[in-house]
Amino acid sequence: MSEPPPGHRRRTVLALLLLGLAAALPILVSPGGRSAGAAIDRCAVPAELGALTAPLPHTAQRLKAGGPLTIVALGSSSTEGAGATRPDRSYPSRLAALLRAEFPSATIRVINRGVGGELAVQMLARLDRDVLAEKPDLVIWQLGTNSVLRDRNPADEIEVARLGIEQIRATGADVMLMDMQYAPAVLLHAGYREMQQALSAVALSEDVPMVRRFAMMRHWEEDGNMSFRVMLAGDRLHMSDTSYDCLARQVTQAIAASGEEPGAALAAPSALPSR
Repeated sequence: MSEPPPGHRRRTVLALLLLGLAAALPILVSPGGRSAGAAIDRCAVPAELGALTAPLPHTAQRLKAGGPLTIVALGSSSTEGAGATRPDRSYPSRLAALLRAEFPSATIRVINRGVGGELAVQMLARLDRDVLAEKPDLVIWQLGTNSVLRDRNPADEIEVARLGIEQIRATGADVMLMDMQYAPAVLLHAGYREMQQALSAVALSEDVPMVRRFAMMRHWEEDGNMSFRVMLAGDRLHMSDTSYDCLARQVTQAIAASGEEPGAALAAPSALPSR
C-alpha cells in the first residue's frame, strides 16, 4: 500500500490532536478543577453540618400519616427569592417541588412569606397575619442577615426570636431557624460572628433545629463545590439559582429525616431530582 501524501498525514495528525483536545475539555472545565467522573455533588455538606439538632415532631407525624403538610417560609429577601432568576427558583419554591417528589402521596404546601429588608421585629409584627393564619405545621424562620448588615445588637434579634418561637409553638406547629448567608457583603461586618453564635444559642436553648446556612455555604465555597461567582448573585450578597437549589435540598432532607432521632445525618441531596 502506498504512503499517504504528506499533506494528508498532517491533516490526520491535526484531527487527532483536535479530537484529544475535545475529549479533555470536560475535564478542564469541570467545577473545582475536578474531572467530570470525580466531581463531587456540589450540594453535599459534612454530616455535622447536615444533621438535625432537635426534633420536628408535628412535621414527622404529618408525614407519617401521609399529610397534608403546610410549611410557611418566613424571612427577608433571601426567602423572598432575591437573586433568583425566576420566582420558581427561590428556595421555598424549590423546597415545595422537592418535597412533593420525596412524598408524592402527600399534599404539601410551601408558602413564601419573605419580605426583603425586614428585621426579626418586623417579621414578628406580621406573624399572626402572614404566618399563623395559614395554620402551618412547620415554620422555617430565616433571620439575622439584615441585623448584621445594619450593625444591630444581636441580643435584640434573639429576644424577638424567642417571642416568635413561643407564639408559633403555642399553635402546635414546629419551628426551624435558618441563619445568615455566607457572602462577602456579610463578612464585611464583624458582627456576623456574634450573630451566628447567638442564633445557635437560641436554637439550642429553645430546642429547635437550625439550618446552618452560613456554615453550609462556607463549606461549598472553601471546598470548591461552588465559587462565590456561582453561589451568589451579582450583588455578592443574595444567593443564586444554584445555591437556592442546594439549600432547598438540604432543608428537604432535614424534613424527610424529621422522624429520626436528633443528630441523624441528612441523606445525600443528589438522591433528589434536579430542576
